[in-house]
Amino acid sequence: MSSSSATSSDGDESSSLSGYGGDPLSADDSSPMMMSPWNPPSPLPKSPFSDATPQIAAPPTGLVGSLRRQEGHVYSLAAKGGLLYTGSDSKNIRVWKDMREFHAFKSSSGFVKAIVISGDRIFTGHHDGRIRVWTIDPNTNSAAAVHKQIGTLPTFFDVLKASMMPKNYVEVKPNRTAVWIKHADAVSCLSMDGETGLLYSASWDRTFKVWDVENSKCVESVKAHDDAVNAVVASGGGDGLIYTGSADGTVRVWKREREGKAVRHFLQRTLLCLDCAVTALAVGESGAVVYCGSSDGLVNFWEVEKHFSHGGVLKGHKLAVLCLAAAGSLVFSGSADNSICVWRREGAEHTCLNVLSGHTGPVKCLAVEEDNDGGGRGGDRKWKVYSGSLDKSVKVWSVSETASDLVLMQNRYEGWNCKELSFVA
Repeated sequence: MSSSSATSSDGDESSSLSGYGGDPLSADDSSPMMMSPWNPPSPLPKSPFSDATPQIAAPPTGLVGSLRRQEGHVYSLAAKGGLLYTGSDSKNIRVWKDMREFHAFKSSSGFVKAIVISGDRIFTGHHDGRIRVWTIDPNTNSAAAVHKQIGTLPTFFDVLKASMMPKNYVEVKPNRTAVWIKHADAVSCLSMDGETGLLYSASWDRTFKVWDVENSKCVESVKAHDDAVNAVVASGGGDGLIYTGSADGTVRVWKREREGKAVRHFLQRTLLCLDCAVTALAVGESGAVVYCGSSDGLVNFWEVEKHFSHGGVLKGHKLAVLCLAAAGSLVFSGSADNSICVWRREGAEHTCLNVLSGHTGPVKCLAVEEDNDGGGRGGDRKWKVYSGSLDKSVKVWSVSETASDLVLMQNRYEGWNCKELSFVA
């Protein structure tokens, strides 16, 4: 790309689009289809687990409704403070509140592959290699909030300045060079480290980059893998750890260190080497567990406090795992088989609580926020789960952490053979 492609005034226009109400699904739409397990062998040793023991009770987990816009596949989600942001290949970012469209804005190029919210700013990663920065216009009232673009990462002037010095060029493809501060291919993932104010971006150009969002500067670019980087996640546990997953089949752990005013990341270890692509990563509460989803349908996990010992393999999908999310004691895995598995962690053991179905296309992205109005009983935590799919819809689920309220299935030896369960929406 030319250096001019990084300008914040690159033709992107913030525009308000007409509202559109969500159409809640009927009970028939929320009834899951039966799914047979598909369990390919794992290259890693299994940890022991208990036999399945079903317990049936009135389930509080179910489908709340569906948000639809017939304009493109949903590739990215972010939720905060009761607002849901959705990104698609139509280049639009839509904002939803209380199951209805609240606002919308768009960029002129590059469909939206990642969204991160930090304070009053929204960061979006695009297929054209750019990261765009948005905020809510303070001159508008909350009932008609207008989002406006306030910049790109890197800025036009930073690219222009870097392009003047030959030492700033790196090889990105055979016979092709570019300045190191900008991505040379699609931005696949974004992750914000709230403690340091650093934004991490992963790209198909095989790098991840580190951004100081206060001054919009790229402070480091790391050649992380031998193929596209599909996932990056900051630990958030105060340990300075960053995890990356790639189409080269590896998961790598990076340690952040300060060298004076500079920030540097050093490879600490490689957790996994597969013959298939790593597609998603998630970090459990307090950074204690790292989860990895892959194109063979498996979810591997490691216990950080036990020197990254391999904890086991979660088996619940018959096709590739495309996205992961962790909240509280729960982990959610979305798959190309159109389903979402819900897992609960207790120590080193994981229980398959439920399988959520209703999508008619692959589940591409997940977002979770605590449901403070969900009516949890006796300390039970409830979560509102958003799932975006290539069927052009976003579904909203209510999920409880209480195992006794769900059909519970365990398998201590072979991992998890997660059947799909009927529930009432």
